[in-house]
Amino acid sequence: MVAVDRAVIARLKKAGRHFEILVDCDNALAFKQGKAIPLEDILATEDVYFNVKKGEKVSEGDLRAAFDTDDVRKAITQILLKGEIQHTAKHRDEERETKKKQLVNIIHTNAVDSKTGYPHPLERIATALEQSKFRFDDDKRAEDQVDDALSALRELLPIKFEKKDIAITVAASYAGQAKGVVHKHHVIKEDWLDNGAYTATVRLPAGLVDDFFATLNAITHGDVESTILQTID
Repeated sequence: MVAVDRAVIARLKKAGRHFEILVDCDNALAFKQGKAIPLEDILATEDVYFNVKKGEKVSEGDLRAAFDTDDVRKAITQILLKGEIQHTAKHRDEERETKKKQLVNIIHTNAVDSKTGYPHPLERIATALEQSKFRFDDDKRAEDQVDDALSALRELLPIKFEKKDIAITVAASYAGQAKGVVHKHHVIKEDWLDNGAYTATVRLPAGLVDDFFATLNAITHGDVESTILQTID
């Protein structure tokens, strides 16, 4: 069992009431994500509470009415899998850093230097965000903060979001592999020529264009024809 002073609360609202248990944060989150962890390594106690802080334990009748079982471990498993698990300060910090990295990666992938047309390095974007007036919101997804981050970045960097439509033609001997690369992105159209060559038009975020060409060139040993058809701001 986990030490009570290290435990956090996992909570599930069911039948109009909250049901709470005391758990190890790391192991509870891992269990919720599908890892096989014994309950002994998750729980600080096998009691179920209406309110942990007030010590209000759930009776067998209340447990049965809400979870349709007398097996407390089955009820606890439901709370772990379906409920909310309080995060420790360490987890909150780690999640924040992960989301911030996601935000920087989204901008790096989709944006370019509006003067040169090349992507800004990840480090430059991250540093500029830290120096800007942008304030990261822990409660929002990284994707939902892109517009605000870009607005702040534009005061420090020449930056814009951009996509490119690229047409490619690959010889028959490399066509299968090339198609696999193309289908990782947004395919506008594709076709097979009479000689077995593969043609496609693909739309890419500007920041992925160099990697796209590098991958195709590696597969085809440079035997690929490509044309940038248009740039979309």
